[in-house]
Amino acid sequence: MKDVSVGNLSFAATMAALGILGFVYGDFALVWQEVPNWVPGRELLAYICAAIMFFCGVGLMLPRMARLASGVLLVYLVLWLLLLRVPKVLVAPGVVVQWSSCGETAVYLAAGWALFAALFGSRDRGNSRFFTGDRGIRGARLLYGLALIPCGLAHFAYAKETADFIPEAWIPWHLGWAYLTGAAFLAAAIAILIKTRLAALAATLSAVMMGVFTLMVWIPRVWSAPHERFQWTGLLISSALAAGGWVVADSYRRAAP
Repeated sequence: MKDVSVGNLSFAATMAALGILGFVYGDFALVWQEVPNWVPGRELLAYICAAIMFFCGVGLMLPRMARLASGVLLVYLVLWLLLLRVPKVLVAPGVVVQWSSCGETAVYLAAGWALFAALFGSRDRGNSRFFTGDRGIRGARLLYGLALIPCGLAHFAYAKETADFIPEAWIPWHLGWAYLTGAAFLAAAIAILIKTRLAALAATLSAVMMGVFTLMVWIPRVWSAPHERFQWTGLLISSALAAGGWVVADSYRRAAP
């Protein structure tokens, strides 16, 4: 990519890694990418999706392929959100976990959109295109801010479950940390959505927080159970969330607000 950053490379790498995981198990990403068993050709579809994630992830790291890869990945992430997440929200709008799952997928989509917008720029037909250039980047930021809201609310609705994920016995007040991180998600969302001067910092700190979740929650789980598919999937999904946050945070440096 023209403007290589830690966020861009990390997001590309996690997409490729999720593709590899799909090839290894011949399946989707468990609870994060639920596809009903009755779907025709489900196993073949799982391999196709794994191939898309892998080749798009690798393509994002190759200058000649980055633009095409970003376009294909953007379409893939839109379909992931619309076909797998939104219907569950429509069926059970009062269930917070459905909203938070939708929010997580929207984080990936926001990152994919920001990359697409940055790679294509606004050179085709000026800045009239909604999905590219500065307008596209602003749209990706808005989507990211909206995505953080259900993620934060989930920490309040499922405070005990969130606290149970904290593995370190030496960290006190697990329930308090669950509420505090939920509040941090909501504060970051507000700062980004109302476009305050702290928006760039809020996006950066939200990405850092999700990175800390990855380091403190999922790496120990993989270490303790290295043969369990769920732990590896959780690690890669959490890494993709953190990397997606970094991509959006990087957009404040790459493009004018």
